[in-house]
Amino acid sequence: MINAEVSKSGSETAISTIRKFSRKVRGSGIIKTVRDKRYFERGASKIVKKKRTLKSIQRRKEYNQLLKEGKVTEETRQYGRMTRFPSKTSESQQKVRPNEEAPAIR
Repeated sequence: MINAEVSKSGSETAISTIRKFSRKVRGSGIIKTVRDKRYFERGASKIVKKKRTLKSIQRRKEYNQLLKEGKVTEETRQYGRMTRFPSKTSESQQKVRPNEEAPAIR
């Protein structure tokens, strides 16, 4: 356990002593470790991990089979973008808004 201890020296005010203490606490990393431990979440057991992996492998096999049969079309993924309505956003991006190029009047 790490302790942060500060003693008042000479004519030092209480506020400066508190600042010194908070600086020492920040430097020691106590708050960071406490916040990391605040919400402990147990890891999944081996059985749960194994079942999840087997289920994903099975889903992938079924999807690949449907792709071969032509029942599903493969969609390209765009990572980093989350569009709610892709067809509407693509149309709106092509159209130029009337006030978009004009400078802002203040």
